[in-house]
Amino acid sequence: MSIIQKAAQRLEELNRAGVSVPQAPASGGPSAPMAESRTSPPGPRVVPAPGADRPVRRSAEVELNLQKLEADGFLVPSHARSLMSEEFRHIKQPLLRAAREAQGQRGHRGGLIMVTSALPREGKTFCAINLALSMAMEVDTSVLLVDADVVRPAVLDRLGLPPGRGLLDVLTDPSLDLSEVMLRTNIPKLSLLPAGTRNARSTELLGSDAMERLLVDLSNRYSDRVVIFDAPPLLLTSEAKVLAGRLGQVVMVVEAANTPRSSVNEAFAAVSECPNVVTVLNRCAEPVADNRYGYYY
Repeated sequence: MSIIQKAAQRLEELNRAGVSVPQAPASGGPSAPMAESRTSPPGPRVVPAPGADRPVRRSAEVELNLQKLEADGFLVPSHARSLMSEEFRHIKQPLLRAAREAQGQRGHRGGLIMVTSALPREGKTFCAINLALSMAMEVDTSVLLVDADVVRPAVLDRLGLPPGRGLLDVLTDPSLDLSEVMLRTNIPKLSLLPAGTRNARSTELLGSDAMERLLVDLSNRYSDRVVIFDAPPLLLTSEAKVLAGRLGQVVMVVEAANTPRSSVNEAFAAVSECPNVVTVLNRCAEPVADNRYGYYY
């Protein structure tokens, strides 16, 4: 007879004799006192943060053809000492200075810069792209170039990129985050925001409350970044005038020897509420050293 069989037989004999024998725990470890066998109180409940189950939103990446950009007359990082780069260096310095001075102020919008003109075909998109490229060459400045000329968008086409979702989509779809439509480029510190899907109310959207909320978001979330808006011509839409009043700075592009003086005066009157307006005389027949850049307050 085995030891287990003998123990079982002895236990049965003791039970018949009325002797109570305590049962050992089923596990091989030491038994715990009965008072401690109660369920322990639950620990703190972990609640996931809002949106924690959503995928991380990241900007798409695009490749700019730098050789083609250079051939088309745009600034590229490899030609930071060209004549045109020096010209745009003169233009950007007061803009960057004003943007940095405004950073410490509550509700500042000095980093939101609108590039426009009185009439079409004065070179505002060309200047907006080159200004963004020039600012991206700064050591401590990141740039977001926004195609806000939603009726005739041209920024992506000039840069050799296909159209895509962008500004208008963010204004019409509250669930769409800005970071989902921004495009990172192979030029360090330069990002793009396309005009977006065409909309019958595109011009009205620039003057909407949704646009105001977007501007607040850009000022708060990207306070260390300069945002350049390639905006519609001022004398064609009222929305461009409304947009100018909401931004911190305006760059007014004037085509030399072509834009009527009356149109220039009317355009300046339209942006009189903006605290800082810089004038750029474009397509000069002859270089004019110090008179090419003017400042209007």
